[in-house]
Amino acid sequence: MAIKVLPVSGEQTELLDAVIALGDRYTKYLGLLTPPAYRKHAEDGGLLVAVDDEELVGYALFGLPKRNLYVRLAHLCVAEEHRAKGVARRLIETIRERHAHRLGIRAKCRRDYGLSDVWTALGFVPKGESLGRGKDKETLDTWWLDLGHEDLFTEAQSDALLVVTVDHSVFAGLRGAGAERAVEESRALEAGWLADLIELAFTPQLLHEVRDVEDREERNHQRTGLAELRSLSPGPAAVSARLAELVTAAQKELPHVPLDSRQRARLRYVAETSCAGLQVLVTRDPGLAALADIAWAVARVKVVSPAVVTLHVDELRQAQVYRPADLMGTAFSAEEVAPGSEGELVAFFDQAGADRGSAFEERLRALSSDGVLWRRELLRDGEGHPVALYVWAMDGRTLNVAFLRTASHPLEETLARQLLFMLKRLGRGREAEVVRIADPYVSRAAISAAAVDGFTEDENGFAALLVDVCGAAETVSEKAGEIAARLGRVTPRLEEGESPEIVSVVERVWWPAKLINSALPTFIAPIKPRWSTELFDVPAMLVPRDDVLGISREHVYYRSSGHRGETVPARILWYVSEGTSGQQGKMVIGCSRLDEVLVDDPDTLFSRFEHLGVYGRAEVRATADASGKAMALRFSDTEIFPVQVTHSRLTVLAKGLGLRWVPPMSLSKTSSALFQAVYEEGHRKT
Repeated sequence: MAIKVLPVSGEQTELLDAVIALGDRYTKYLGLLTPPAYRKHAEDGGLLVAVDDEELVGYALFGLPKRNLYVRLAHLCVAEEHRAKGVARRLIETIRERHAHRLGIRAKCRRDYGLSDVWTALGFVPKGESLGRGKDKETLDTWWLDLGHEDLFTEAQSDALLVVTVDHSVFAGLRGAGAERAVEESRALEAGWLADLIELAFTPQLLHEVRDVEDREERNHQRTGLAELRSLSPGPAAVSARLAELVTAAQKELPHVPLDSRQRARLRYVAETSCAGLQVLVTRDPGLAALADIAWAVARVKVVSPAVVTLHVDELRQAQVYRPADLMGTAFSAEEVAPGSEGELVAFFDQAGADRGSAFEERLRALSSDGVLWRRELLRDGEGHPVALYVWAMDGRTLNVAFLRTASHPLEETLARQLLFMLKRLGRGREAEVVRIADPYVSRAAISAAAVDGFTEDENGFAALLVDVCGAAETVSEKAGEIAARLGRVTPRLEEGESPEIVSVVERVWWPAKLINSALPTFIAPIKPRWSTELFDVPAMLVPRDDVLGISREHVYYRSSGHRGETVPARILWYVSEGTSGQQGKMVIGCSRLDEVLVDDPDTLFSRFEHLGVYGRAEVRATADASGKAMALRFSDTEIFPVQVTHSRLTVLAKGLGLRWVPPMSLSKTSSALFQAVYEEGHRKT
């Protein structure tokens, strides 16, 4: 069909008569409207017709209230013989285009007509109801199509620590509907102590489910409660695309579960949560909970129960802003800032005040011609958008960073933490002893991350020491003091036998320092090649993965729950326990800082740490032992040794210390002396 949609004026009598005749065919549904009323709408610009080869096939009759900035749709009529051909959609799309400045389109339709699927397919959501004026006081549903304008609250930033969406199973409980336990669990989200921590929000799918509540009194009771939650309106096109991805994944992963309207509604909650920019969806629906793996894999949405939110609000918030696992699934690329392209970066990286606009551009451009060999590095995400800018140069034993900016991005805080560690690795590789950030307008996310990483502020910016010593406390202290003195600073003296807590902090802020004669324990963990490849890319993949940012700063590793004397903080050596065809095995490949050891049921561990790791829920479950429990090892700041320490070399090193090397079958404690020998061997100059 070559359908044309045209406006009708009051003078187009012949076309008006055809519209009136079509409307009269359906007075049972549209109600009786007099010809002058049609003409008045046409004169006011409120009549569109759809024609196919001069034949009228449908029309839209609407009002344009002057005091209410929406379109009031009175009739949407399509001739029966031309239905299911997209005529109604074309009419609605034309209204949207011609009246895009209006807030939305509102329509009322009798509930007993059973047309909710039609309105939903056109993008409308149910926003309320009223009683008709007829003798039977029929119920009229109010349908609303948002035209995408920001209202006063759209950009209002939440003061809560965490914003989550809820589905109808939780929302109904909040309004007191359902079994006592369901109500109690849902209402725990409204506890007074959580008021400043959690904000509850809803997406359009909840409006559809409230509309479908059969009892009118209960339906209106629930609608009243919507005002207490934040309303989110993600873009329909983005939601449709994400929903299609989720449907495809569900059909593949759950072929035995019928993809009926209920299942699609569950997936729509996930799609809308994702497209609204949130990452936590709260439900009591077992069917939606069963889709948790798909929701996470496709949309990066955590589907959790109300109890998980109330117990782990801080961790869920951290997972929302710090997501190293997402870095592994995102293609980043690095490039030099090309001369003359500085102006293109202003919109992404300039700051307030004196660094605004041309000042930023000129300062960045000047660094390409001041006689210093500055490296102006730009990081882009998989869509080509600039996400980070760092400009550095070596000055003797100092790595100077003239610019350190992160752009607004869902992974900004994660990127900031990763970039700081990358700069430390960069400095160490060039035998620097100080990393100095001299950017006076450093990104806020980077400032926050720098404080945790041992950067301290003075009149010249932020600086961190790089103490590249693996040895006794006295030796490490001496080296740190020597470097600090050149900066006009004083460092603490460390003693033999320092506590694990102190040593762990020292090794983070003075990275890559390692204190050997301390109380910090060392463990050696056997790891299969599959997981060492996934976590560390050792042994390397056949197709090398993008490692522009290096290994993620923080990860989690799972194993059976049996304790082997694990304590935290500690160090951990990674021992690839076996080889595969064409690959080497039985070697120590690197070390990490062990930050947390937790034993729990696999689903709880997965929900808590999924933002850190490469494991899926099924893989975490597979690590559980007969007790049904698994162990999670959270670790950070991994160093991959330039020289891999083989089994035969480990045997020699152990023998030299009077020890016997036995390949570990499980996580095992080892001596600090052997750790030092292995660490130094791993960094041996070849």
